[in-house]
Amino acid sequence: MGAVITTSIITCPVCGHRSPETMPPNACQISFECPHCGEILRPKPGDCCVFCSWGSENCPPVQQGLGSCDRPSSNPQS
Repeated sequence: MGAVITTSIITCPVCGHRSPETMPPNACQISFECPHCGEILRPKPGDCCVFCSWGSENCPPVQQGLGSCDRPSSNPQS
């Protein structure tokens, strides 16, 4: 297994804005406010966090083969 990627580019499905964000190493981020349009992004059904749904990289726990994040974090990163 390669090194865990800790930065993901979240793309807003409403306005298309791309925002590079640092991912929590061991927690799900279940919401993210687009810094451009203010839309609150949530995970798609079946995904554990906004990075797995809207990011260029899956969250670190998924990258490590743990299946999903182990504790939720709703703090938006911007």
